[in-house]
Amino acid sequence: MALMRKIRWLCCVLCLWSAAQSACAGAPDCTAAASVDWQAVAPGVWVWLPEHLDEISPHNRGQVLPISAVVDAGEALVVDPGPSHQHGLRVRRSLACQLGARVRWVVNTHAHAESVLGNSAFADLQALGQLDIVATAGTREAMQRRCAQCLSYLTSIAGAEAMQDTRIVLPNRIMSEGETLAVGRIRLQVMQVGNAHTESDLLLWEPQRRIMWAGGLLYEGRIPELAQGSLNGWLHALPRLKALRPVLVVGAALSVAPDAGSLPSAFGATDHYLQALRMSILQAMDAGLDGSDIRSIQLPDFAGWAGYRQRHGFNVQRAWRELEPEWLDATGPASPRLIPDVGR
Repeated sequence: MALMRKIRWLCCVLCLWSAAQSACAGAPDCTAAASVDWQAVAPGVWVWLPEHLDEISPHNRGQVLPISAVVDAGEALVVDPGPSHQHGLRVRRSLACQLGARVRWVVNTHAHAESVLGNSAFADLQALGQLDIVATAGTREAMQRRCAQCLSYLTSIAGAEAMQDTRIVLPNRIMSEGETLAVGRIRLQVMQVGNAHTESDLLLWEPQRRIMWAGGLLYEGRIPELAQGSLNGWLHALPRLKALRPVLVVGAALSVAPDAGSLPSAFGATDHYLQALRMSILQAMDAGLDGSDIRSIQLPDFAGWAGYRQRHGFNVQRAWRELEPEWLDATGPASPRLIPDVGR
């Protein structure tokens, strides 16, 4: 009997220790947690905006895009946790310390380093089965293929100190069109767009309040990123998103409809740039320009957008390569004007 009591006592101790270890994995030290300027854009919807519309640099430590969270009933879902382990930790700790929420889901909307490398800060919770990192199958495959190179690239421009301790953590749960994520009482529908901003883009849609998380599909004030995308595919995807009539969009920009009958301005801004890019390239082809003349294709209306100098020329190359077969089919036989493939 004495032996059995000792065994039961030991089992209780081990169970309590295990529970404590599990709890500690999700319980940050709030005395040391750096605060985050979370802005409430709707009940339960929070956004951490970058300080400036800018390109990645040591000054901004890689954060050039909004990071958002959905919070209800003590649970949190994070959309695109940022560029580094340190950013991810700030997200995790601030949600616990400022909003009293434990992160249960991290959503990777697409495979760009400045959006997904923050997964690193949630690896321990993922390993314990306390958190899922979710993405489409295409995004997970792209991360597996590219993230090592992307981490090296981001470190070279944001700085080693900003990227300290960052490691690649892949999604463990694949989601696709029509599935639902539940955060307390909030239900988010999963949408999937292929071959648009990237090879595979995941969106979240809350129909009750017409709130959309658009990942990298909607921009404003910053030149869109076409490195792994399709100009025609992106333009084809936008009407589907517009048809839902969202009143609030969190994407590469935070955008709110000015009135009940209007769309958030990021729709018009994104469409305007992509249409202007397409038209300018087709006009250049009609004028007899070739791949060596792409530097002459400028869009002055967008010269004031962040990233114009760094990214617009690259977008021209990418779009030229995509549109050339279409133009040749429309105009008949001609000498090819192909340019080399480009990557991010």
